[in-house]
Amino acid sequence: MLRERPRRGPLPPVQEHIDKLEKVVNDGNYYGAQQMYKSISARYASADRYLEALDLLHSGACIQLKHGQVTCGAELAVLFVETLVKGKIPYNDENLDRVRKIYNSFPQISVPQHLGDDDDVQQLSEALGAAKTRVEGCTSFLKAALKWSAELGIHKNGSPELHDMLSEYIYSESPEDMSRVSLHFVRGNNPKKFASTIVNFMGKCYPGEDDLAIARGVLMYLSLGNLRDANYLMHEIKSQVEKSEQLEFPQSDLIQFIIYLLQTLERDALPLFRMLRQNYKSSIDREPAFNEYLDEIAEKFYAVRRRNPLQGVFGDFFKMMGGDVAM
Repeated sequence: MLRERPRRGPLPPVQEHIDKLEKVVNDGNYYGAQQMYKSISARYASADRYLEALDLLHSGACIQLKHGQVTCGAELAVLFVETLVKGKIPYNDENLDRVRKIYNSFPQISVPQHLGDDDDVQQLSEALGAAKTRVEGCTSFLKAALKWSAELGIHKNGSPELHDMLSEYIYSESPEDMSRVSLHFVRGNNPKKFASTIVNFMGKCYPGEDDLAIARGVLMYLSLGNLRDANYLMHEIKSQVEKSEQLEFPQSDLIQFIIYLLQTLERDALPLFRMLRQNYKSSIDREPAFNEYLDEIAEKFYAVRRRNPLQGVFGDFFKMMGGDVAM
């Protein structure tokens, strides 16, 4: 005779589970708590009690991250965003604050810079591995949040605030990845912070990378049709470098091209734009993506149609939002 499966009783107020699981985590049973966070939140979501499921997942993500459990915390953070989508919870300031609280819970730990003996090398290797785990976890979380904000908010490319968070976190953990940092900064709303980040990068990069970082940022803004922030970025970088005793603003042909380009885009001057591209071709070719950005700029400012509209910066962004490694 088959034994009848016992029925689950009604779900209690979620705060009971929050308090119980917080104690489990504080006692060091991270894995056990993780499984309970996932299974119990799924029960609330199945009962269409999405707000309570969100409360539980939010609490779990924050406390796991507080205890340095990045993999567990990131998994719950992604589940939190997926529940926002399932429950059709709109993007607004209150929900953005909840996402920001999880983001602020991700640890940011500097990688050792000075190496000595073999123990130091081992320490560096471990630190780099941990940094990679943190970046991948936070990136997965914020990428999911960007999709949610695009789907249930007003920004078709995702929330500018979330782009700023992601760019700042990537730079804090992987400062060499300026292409990815820039990709998100130009979709944010903090060009002053972007300028400060580039200036900081100029103080630690290899020779010849400083002008590339400046040009990349300006061209990315322009490829989005954003001449205002492109000009602001250039001006702000110059201003911050002038105040620095250690840095000099680069005087390369590439920077000269950027200066002329910004002036050209202020007027209806397609022939001059084309002449600049031809005259500074060798400088532009230092980074293959620059020609893609310039094709986007020609379309935005002079209605020059691209052969393939999904090429270039927008194609990269679509891939990024779909989970491509460019994120």
